[in-house]
Amino acid sequence: MAYFDAASSAPLHPVARQALLASLDEGWADPARLYREGRKARMLLNAAREAAAEAVGCRADEVVFTSSGTRAVHMGVAGALAGRRRVGRHLIVSSVEHSSVLHSADLHESDGGTVTQVPVNRAGAVDSSGYAAALREDTALAVLQSANHEVGTVQPVAGVAEVCRAAGVPLLVDAAQSLGWGPVEGDWSLLTASAHKWGGPSGVGLLAVRKGVRFAAQGPVDERESGRAPGFENIPAIVAAVTSLRAVRAEAAQEAVRLRELTARIRARVPELVADVEVVGDPERRLPGTVTFSCLYVDGEALLHELDQAGFSVSSGSSCTSSTLTPSHVLKAMGVLSEGNVRVSLPAGTAAEDVERFLAVLPGAVAGVREKLGAPAPETAVHAGELVVDSLGRRCPIPVIELAKVFDQVPVGGTVRVLSDDEAARLDIPAWCEMRGQEYVGEEPAERGTAYLVRRVS
Repeated sequence: MAYFDAASSAPLHPVARQALLASLDEGWADPARLYREGRKARMLLNAAREAAAEAVGCRADEVVFTSSGTRAVHMGVAGALAGRRRVGRHLIVSSVEHSSVLHSADLHESDGGTVTQVPVNRAGAVDSSGYAAALREDTALAVLQSANHEVGTVQPVAGVAEVCRAAGVPLLVDAAQSLGWGPVEGDWSLLTASAHKWGGPSGVGLLAVRKGVRFAAQGPVDERESGRAPGFENIPAIVAAVTSLRAVRAEAAQEAVRLRELTARIRARVPELVADVEVVGDPERRLPGTVTFSCLYVDGEALLHELDQAGFSVSSGSSCTSSTLTPSHVLKAMGVLSEGNVRVSLPAGTAAEDVERFLAVLPGAVAGVREKLGAPAPETAVHAGELVVDSLGRRCPIPVIELAKVFDQVPVGGTVRVLSDDEAARLDIPAWCEMRGQEYVGEEPAERGTAYLVRRVS
């Protein structure tokens, strides 16, 4: 089985396993106690904190350990907003942040705060000018990921940090996807990360708050972790997390070159092997091991199942794989095709042979799913000189399939009206038009669902 979902969780690094087992014998006691066992535990915790600070690029007393990366984000956002409440209650985030950030933003908004989402371009990147335009006198905090978790695009953190610093606004960087590859550039104020993203054990997060940043921890606190992360520290897991971070950092430069070659091979060959594919994300400024593409006329869940049966574990941002039946907020914000989406994120040590086998299997898997979905004949009718496709009640990717199957019946200059009540159609029909060089006219309310208008130009 080839595991290609490291962006969700990387396999446990061998060094992490060794460190975890070794520290179980020395790090079980309460590090706050003065007796011998407590002192041993405290020494392990202090050493881990110093090593983590070195990797992050900050002081040891600026780092606390949390129970997860998500918890670190929630604590960081809430603490920074509370610390600067006298300034105002305005929060800035990008439209492609991890759900932990967006959930924090939703909570802040429900509590009376205001939130501005900075848009991204079609590659999934923000521009520092977008953050500059969003800044206000009452802005308390800005948040930006270092790299996107779904498409791998690396964000211009240094530029955004410079804009925020000039305005006196702290910037929190979610570095979960990138910290294993190197320190985050720029003059950031707060940083969060998650150990299981770089090959450490799950259940360990990291929050760094630079000196001088106004921060007020929210909720009940105690004497542990500078009062910012209450609860007994999981010292063996923390030691394993930091040990593995140092190990992957030592291998990062060489491994990045190798994984970039493999993902570049996937980016180049998938469109050659499979028709009607859109490779998404920035082709240059991206994480070494992540590549994402979307396939027209493909059910994402069915495709993931086919690839799983063939021995490949991959992820997807398609609405078809979600219980909400809505497309990924990242793909939606980028304005790219969401149906049949596949995210390949290669862990360190991935063999080139596994990538070649994936490329050999993929065309057949896509073709099989398309064949299964192509059976139903679309219901069409001519009304007032335009072709009407009724795909109400049909989920992705059926509306786009039905559009494609009747489009040749329309003369140049003619239009097709697609009726759909699937949220994904709002994203996928315009994406189909761009891929096909046809004109997307827009959408109109319909008696049921929405009518999407497409004009044939060639």
